[in-house]
Amino acid sequence: MKVLFTNFHAGDGGGHTTYVTGLARGLASRHTIHVAAPPGSRLHREARAIAGVGVIDQPFPNGLGKLAARRRALHQLATWLRQNPVDIVHVNGSADHRLVMAAVRGLPVRPAIVLTKHNSKPMAGLGHRWRARFGTDMVIAVCEFVRRQLEASPYGRCRLATVFNGVDIHRFAPAAAASDERAAWLAPAAEGAALLIGSNAGTARYKGWMDLLEALALLRPEERERFRIVLAGGLPGADGLARVEALGIAHLVHFTGRLDDVRPMVACLDAGFVLSWDVETISFACREMMAMGKPVLVSDYAGLPENIRPGHDGWVVPVRDRQAMADALRALWASRHRLAGMGHAARMHAEEAFGLEHFVDATEEAYAGLLSSRA
Repeated sequence: MKVLFTNFHAGDGGGHTTYVTGLARGLASRHTIHVAAPPGSRLHREARAIAGVGVIDQPFPNGLGKLAARRRALHQLATWLRQNPVDIVHVNGSADHRLVMAAVRGLPVRPAIVLTKHNSKPMAGLGHRWRARFGTDMVIAVCEFVRRQLEASPYGRCRLATVFNGVDIHRFAPAAAASDERAAWLAPAAEGAALLIGSNAGTARYKGWMDLLEALALLRPEERERFRIVLAGGLPGADGLARVEALGIAHLVHFTGRLDDVRPMVACLDAGFVLSWDVETISFACREMMAMGKPVLVSDYAGLPENIRPGHDGWVVPVRDRQAMADALRALWASRHRLAGMGHAARMHAEEAFGLEHFVDATEEAYAGLLSSRA
């Protein structure tokens, strides 16, 4: 197969970048793979480091004020597709989807267009109806929650496949915690006197980290001291930091800033959390922490509960319910002797279901079924 992946993000790209690079790396040894991404983006940079993957400098300008740039981008992509016929164009957002639909017009053989839905936003309106009818052959859902959304949307008329996101369980594997770093984050608590709870899901507000801090503030003062919270991602703004101070728990919270490699931080944790209340679907971050042998507390938002076997390798709480989160923290402390065993169960779960091999093979199978049906 010849596959072109597209993604519109000019910056980090978050889970989109993780998704495309994982597929490109897994498929490159047995198929012809290209990635079209804006120059300077993380996807562009990381894809270039994958052996056997071709990378195209392709912007995806969006908005009425960028009509001239969109015409240039369209001409560039259409020219490339005429010169390099592909079987599948796999798009990952509305901006690249629209440009791809325009670029394939007039080709002698139109490639199949596959869309992955990465977020929980509704898919309604004229734009989605148009793309579903005229420019989408298959949609991949990253969890069962998303599949149900798709079935109730204009894309229900398309071929649907559920392929759960995979993570590199060899790279994200249990590792010894850096004792000096862990001890620094636990200060001023004595080593072993507090639990280190953290998240590598980022610090966007919808990730629910502030909900956890507000839940921590609901505990009695002596209970709060049993926990330290570590958050990886961009530093919060002044309002967020002021709120942490107002809660009286600033000494219990450490913001690492953006990390090039989150594994040393995750290795230090006793447990993780992803408490999203918007946008999220299945969460790469949750699966990475579980692969590293950490039980994870998640909200019951979208597909997050699909990661967890409650009480076995993690916990599920109602979305944005601070009291339920506070109760979960109390229960976590009470069962702290079980955390190592739950972490082992999380790792076993990851080995069974979260690996890149499952992810890549299931995507390849979905592609093959689509091309067979078109033939």
